[in-house]
Amino acid sequence: MKKHNILTLILVIIMAFTSTTFAKSANDIDKDANDAINTFIAENKGGDAFLVKAKAFLVFPDIKEAGFFVGGKYGEGVLRVQRETKAFYSIKSASVGMQMGAQQYAMIIAFTSDTALNKFLLDDDWKTDVDGKIAMAEWNSKEELDDIDFDTDMVAFVFDSKGMMGSFTMEGTQFKRIKP
Repeated sequence: MKKHNILTLILVIIMAFTSTTFAKSANDIDKDANDAINTFIAENKGGDAFLVKAKAFLVFPDIKEAGFFVGGKYGEGVLRVQRETKAFYSIKSASVGMQMGAQQYAMIIAFTSDTALNKFLLDDDWKTDVDGKIAMAEWNSKEELDDIDFDTDMVAFVFDSKGMMGSFTMEGTQFKRIKP
């Protein structure tokens, strides 16, 4: 019976990811990305200046993540170069390990070098575990983002989080160009 409950939960998670996220149009994704950028700038001192200095950035306004030993996440977003939308991407991930919960959040991944951006652009099916490492930004509310040197080619900012997820897992994340 316990095995049946876990399989049912996994099926529900998969159905939740696929049924709610594939229906968005390009205009909806772009509008949601604008809202996420505005939230990011409002919550982070110097956020606007940091994004202006970046070569480009990916904006995923609504990533949903859930898991119970087996988990996953999915979201759709845009690649912005000088604040102009250039392409649409999905982010998806599967994980196995000690994890439980569900959460929803927004994420911006800033490319701070031409090398990292070009490597990302040349691959329509880019995987972070193989092709690159993304540093999760750490700063405090008194620091300005444009004054911080993260010393890496890609920096990710997670914000506007709802829910709770605890995990210690093995995970692979994939970014794929999409045509909504």
